Amino acid sequence: MTFSFTSPQSLVGTGALLVLFVVWRFSARKARRAAEVARASAHMVSLAGRVVFTGAALISVQWLVITHPGNTTLLLVVLGVPDLIASYVLTRALTVTSVDSIHRGGRR
Repeated sequence: MTFSFTSPQSLVGTGALLVLFVVWRFSARKARRAAEVARASAHMVSLAGRVVFTGAALISVQWLVITHPGNTTLLLVVLGVPDLIASYVLTRALTVTSVDSIHRGGRR
């Protein structure tokens, strides 16, 4: 069985393959961008959840100590330690610690 293609048929076939390749590359880039956006938003939601949970835990402990007075040292510790934790959390949240990128090849 032999096939014989004319020049226009060859051009149409090559053009169709080129269009398929371009569509495939475009969809791969679009999917990669969507994954990066989803990853970034998940990091923000995760961070916000940890901040809210930590804040609620600190407020509840402070409320317990303040409503049951008696030990001044305990009161100062309970009011001072959350300041240190809050400063750590804020510093960590506002500092860029890593770059989320994919390096291709051997060098960075």
